[in-house]
Amino acid sequence: MNIINCMVVDDEPIARDIIISHIANTPGLILVKSCMNASEAYEGLYQHPVDLIFLDIQMPVITGVDFLRSLRNPPLVVFTTAYEHYAIEGFELNSVDYLLKPITYDRFHQAMQKINDRFAYKNSLVIPPTPIVPQVDYIFIKMDTKLVRVNHEQINYIQAEKDYSSVYLDNKRLFASMHLKLFEELLPKDRFLRVHRSFLVNLSKIKTIQGNMIELEGKELPIGANYKEELFRTLGIA
Repeated sequence: MNIINCMVVDDEPIARDIIISHIANTPGLILVKSCMNASEAYEGLYQHPVDLIFLDIQMPVITGVDFLRSLRNPPLVVFTTAYEHYAIEGFELNSVDYLLKPITYDRFHQAMQKINDRFAYKNSLVIPPTPIVPQVDYIFIKMDTKLVRVNHEQINYIQAEKDYSSVYLDNKRLFASMHLKLFEELLPKDRFLRVHRSFLVNLSKIKTIQGNMIELEGKELPIGANYKEELFRTLGIA
């Protein structure tokens, strides 16, 4: 039997509780985290990597579709929604299944058969094709009770501030309720790199490198000894 760690993301308490109940009655499924929005899900994935997400499509601020598209290495996803016309978009994102609310246990059990088939295929000698998820060029930044959309190209660098982070744009600083490590997970590694325990840098913004210092537009940042080799390798510096 497959042991599958899963997460539920749904802004409707009743719908969320129904799925949680179905999970509790299904051998092999372990509920790791229950979330009411995408912001909680980002934090949950940072703290508890999962194999499967039951993901509501219609949620405020960040939809389930946008949330999935923002993940670089998404787990398996089963979309849930009250609206049947979202099914095509869900399957285009390579979701395992699509559950229409209210979700009966019989229908949930059918989805589990598909999920188990995916896991059996994944664990077989045949390497399954990597799901193709359209990449996005933005990130939603949590600031207190709201989420702010910021394009990748707007970010110069991000500085750790204990349990928070300062996001520096060209002419603005955003104080984010997110760990630097979470930014490192969410932002594309080919564009953003940790250069110090306290700094994550947009590589395209680097002007010069001298000694153990990086110069951005009007700002100098230190290069940590443990990060210098990876930085030079990424930039193709011998």
